Amino acid sequence: MFELNGKVALVTGSSKGIGKGIALRLAGAGADIILNSHTLEDDPEPTIRQIEALGRKALFIRADVASESEVASLFEQIDGHFGRLDILVNNAGTSRSESIADTELESWRHIIDTNLTSCFLCSKQAMDRMIRRSFGRIIQISSVVAHQGAVFGHVHYAATKSGMLGFTKSLARTAAPHGITVNAVAPGIIDTELLRSTHGQSRLDELSRTVPLGLGSVDDVAAAVVFLASEEARYLTGTTIDVNGGLYYR
Repeated sequence: MFELNGKVALVTGSSKGIGKGIALRLAGAGADIILNSHTLEDDPEPTIRQIEALGRKALFIRADVASESEVASLFEQIDGHFGRLDILVNNAGTSRSESIADTELESWRHIIDTNLTSCFLCSKQAMDRMIRRSFGRIIQISSVVAHQGAVFGHVHYAATKSGMLGFTKSLARTAAPHGITVNAVAPGIIDTELLRSTHGQSRLDELSRTVPLGLGSVDDVAAAVVFLASEEARYLTGTTIDVNGGLYYR
């Protein structure tokens, strides 16, 4: 069940956190993995070794997925190493803690480009390749804020995560005749290194109490991605799986 043997997957923004967890879970299901980050702050070698220990191939490509030229180069390198791409996970993203009053146009554009324009650029390249083979899976990592809005500020972040859902639905209609599904996952409050580094234990405990099932894990999100990438999800497209532990119902 949920086997991805022989598939090739690109996970953007996969040097740490949710992206890294998704890459490892996809590899565990049998996929070869392209890891991606636009910086070298996080050493990809440990993750590469973990993937190879699972018997899968791993390749790290540094690229800014908000840049059209760098995305083109990224996919050319994928072509050269693997000759195909079956699964694209648009995970790259960022935010800044600032209210709209403090948000400059540069900041707005940076978040829009990093979170949403990257989805467009990578999906465009992936679709071109997937159409040729009449198969593909494109998965966006959105957020619960796409449904309920951000608690404080982060208006740019919430706008991108909502935009991903409209993008997903529209692209799903275009992709369906070609055997390609397009879906999204909307995580709630996930226990990551970033969350722990920005909040003390008392704050984490407080956050956990706001969620019926407590804080989610990276693996909870990754499991939903593996399902959407699998043959068992072949009849799901244009949909969003909410992985939020009951934080928000819709």
